[in-house]
Amino acid sequence: MSLQTEIMTALKTAMKEKDQVALEALRAVKSAILLAKTAKGGGAELSEEEELKILQKLVKQRKDSAAIYLDQDRKDLALPEIDQAEVISQFLPEALSEEEIEAVVISTIDHIGAEGMKDMGKVMGIVNKELAGKADGKTISTIVKAKLMS
Repeated sequence: MSLQTEIMTALKTAMKEKDQVALEALRAVKSAILLAKTAKGGGAELSEEEELKILQKLVKQRKDSAAIYLDQDRKDLALPEIDQAEVISQFLPEALSEEEIEAVVISTIDHIGAEGMKDMGKVMGIVNKELAGKADGKTISTIVKAKLMS
């Protein structure tokens, strides 16, 4: 089942259950997907990788917003953002642990023979492509820096 079909099914369920948080989150996902399709022109289909990037972006936006609200001591605004991030995260593949990410980073460094920070871009490009949708870019970056500096 395609992501768009899954979103529509979940949207209908949220409407029936009158779940406002899920409705808001799912409507945002539907909107972002439609915008991405029309931006490409002529209702082109999105690849699974592009759909995952959209979902990751939406989750990241909500987590960042929640962090800002918490810094300003506004838990009333932060909680809906966190809840929406959880709803959207249901449609993302299972995230990898740091150990699994580290194993991919180490094998990539060994494979391309990276030496030092000058090769960080090469390593990041390969690892990001390999772990698309399965790992956060910030986590990958931190691990790559640590491995290239040691």
